[in-house]
Amino acid sequence: MIQLIPAIDIIDGKCVRLTKGNYSTKTVYCDDPVYMAKCFEDCGCKRLHIVDLDGAKARHIVNIKVLKDITDNTNLIIDFGGGIKTDDDIKNAFDNGASMVTVGSIAVTNNSIFENWLSKYGANRIILGADVRNGKIAINGWEKDSGIDLLAFLEHYINLGVKNVLCTDISKDGTLTGPAISLYKDIMSKFPDLNLIASGGVSCIDDILDLEKENIPAVVFGKSFYEGKIKLSELWDLQKE
Repeated sequence: MIQLIPAIDIIDGKCVRLTKGNYSTKTVYCDDPVYMAKCFEDCGCKRLHIVDLDGAKARHIVNIKVLKDITDNTNLIIDFGGGIKTDDDIKNAFDNGASMVTVGSIAVTNNSIFENWLSKYGANRIILGADVRNGKIAINGWEKDSGIDLLAFLEHYINLGVKNVLCTDISKDGTLTGPAISLYKDIMSKFPDLNLIASGGVSCIDDILDLEKENIPAVVFGKSFYEGKIKLSELWDLQKE
C-alpha cells in the first residue's frame, strides 16, 4: 500500500497552494491549518507534510507556531520543511514537534551541514528534498536553479546514508495534470531500496493508484484535495485497503 501524505503549505499562517512554485499564484484554501490537519487525521492519514513557504523564501523558519499548534492538537507524524538552514532552525523544528524534517537547499549550498545533521539526527529523521526542474535541482523556494543533475545529487547523498527522498517535479506542482510517473520510475530503477516520496501533479485517486502500481513507496498530495478532486471518503477507503 502506497503511503498517503497530505500536504499543508503555509503562508502567513494560512493553508495555501502555489502553481509551479510561483508565489504570485497563491490561493488561500483555509485560514486554520489545525482544522485541516484534523480533517486529514479523521480520514485515516497518519502522516502530514508541512511546508513553511514563508520560511523557504526568507531562508529561515517563519511559521513555527503552525507546526506547534498541529503537533499539540493531533497525533499525526509530521515532517516539516521550508527555511531550515542552520543548527538552530533544525533544532527548533524538532523541539516544536516535527518527527522528521525535509531539507533541500542546504544540501546543495552547504553539504557539510547537511551531512552533520544526517549523522547527528539519523537517516530516519532526515528527508532529502529533491526539487527538480528540467532534470536539475532547484533551491530557495524554487527561485534558483542550481545546475546540479538530479540523479547525481541523489546518488551522492544515498551513498552517505540518505534513505528518504521527497522528489517534486516543479513543472507538475499545483497543476493537477498528473504526477511525473516516468521520473519516479527512473529514480526507483536506479535506487530500488530508496523510500521515495512522489510529489507534484496529483489530480485524483487514480493518479495515486497509478503510482502504487509502479511500486512508488509514498505520495504527497494537496491541491487535488483542496479543490475537491479527492474526497475525504476516498482517502478513508484507500486507507482501509
